[in-house]
Amino acid sequence: MSESTGVIHDIGYQRYSGPRLGRGPVFGALYLHGLRTVFGFGRSAKAKIFPWLVVGIVTVVAAGVTAVRSQLGEVVMTYAQFADTMSWLIIFFVAVAAPELVSRDLRSGVLPLYFSRPLARSDYPLAKLLSLVTALWLLLGGPQLVMFLGAAFTVDNGLRGVWNELLDLLPGLLYAGLWAAVFGAIGLLVAALTGKRAFAAGGIVAVFLMTTPIVGILAILPSQTTTELAFLASPMTMVNGVGTWALGDLLFERGGGLPIGGFGPLYALAAGLLVAGCVVLLLARYRKVATR
Repeated sequence: MSESTGVIHDIGYQRYSGPRLGRGPVFGALYLHGLRTVFGFGRSAKAKIFPWLVVGIVTVVAAGVTAVRSQLGEVVMTYAQFADTMSWLIIFFVAVAAPELVSRDLRSGVLPLYFSRPLARSDYPLAKLLSLVTALWLLLGGPQLVMFLGAAFTVDNGLRGVWNELLDLLPGLLYAGLWAAVFGAIGLLVAALTGKRAFAAGGIVAVFLMTTPIVGILAILPSQTTTELAFLASPMTMVNGVGTWALGDLLFERGGGLPIGGFGPLYALAAGLLVAGCVVLLLARYRKVATR
């Protein structure tokens, strides 16, 4: 009876001798990878079509608004109104981007590999959320910068005019950040509930679109208080309400505000609680996933 013997083959693997990076660099790598994923970098050409189509659309709109202002001297759209106008397009962008960030990892079962590294359970969802929020803010804020640069070369009063234009731009960028936080938090939470990207995308669109008719129903009720509070029923109109209260008539000079009465602070509080609640539920979701 022959005795079997093992053989060790040297196929060229070597031990890693570089620095051992900790939790911070791992979080940063996840964040940058997520940001690249949203815009299709490092993926196939097909994966780049939709995100860059959206980038192209918002840039063309901003360029058109800038051209009209430079030629006719008329402000067609304020910075804050740009975010409002593009919000419907951003819904579908989130519906595509959020499942790519988290649903694929859930379905392929690679999360145990992530959590085998020096990475807290909360780091993974927070890095993905930060990636999505940053991408959405760039998507809404970048075109506003195009509008600002165009206005800076056409405004009167020299540097004073440019300064006044900058003072209009900054609140618009903050408003874009609010849109990004609300859209990103809701979208990533819905996407984290399933590993099937189609289901996640449909759920994200449904959350935003199915709540809008509720606002319409509440807004036609005879009570004025109910009408002023009706916009809390939808994430989109809730953000509009915060903008109406915080930014005022200066940035909504073309009638973009909502009739929210004196409930502006309540809208701001509701938006903050909505984002915080989504983050808490997202962290709870990944605590559960990590222990399976």
